[in-house]
Amino acid sequence: MKPKQTLIIYTDGGSRGNPGYAAYGFVVYDEDKKILSEVGKNIGIATNNIAEYSAILEALRWVELNVKGQLSNVNFFMDSKLCAEQLSGKWKIKNENLRGFHYEIKKMEVKLGAKITYSHVPREQNKEADRMVNMALDGLT
Repeated sequence: MKPKQTLIIYTDGGSRGNPGYAAYGFVVYDEDKKILSEVGKNIGIATNNIAEYSAILEALRWVELNVKGQLSNVNFFMDSKLCAEQLSGKWKIKNENLRGFHYEIKKMEVKLGAKITYSHVPREQNKEADRMVNMALDGLT
């Protein structure tokens, strides 16, 4: 049996205008800091917060489809304090559009069966996910 794994995922979302042309990005690392995946994708016209939540949900979907074996932990890092606090249960979700994302993310957490954490980090510590967002917005992914 394979040992349980820990994943580290940095996520970001951005919108040029708010709402405006939007994209998300995420970078998945294993516990040895080896990059497993880098994704950046356009999502059309959306708000920054929709783009941020999209990044988290799509990263979880990537994990479901690509990680074989058991997961013990998935540690998310993001520069969106709103997403980190709402998904950690510390802040209420007032925006109706974000509730649907929150619900889907919580369903994915149950499916994956791992301990999942969401942490806010300064933008300077989230450069790789931000790079994926900007590459998508610039049509480079």
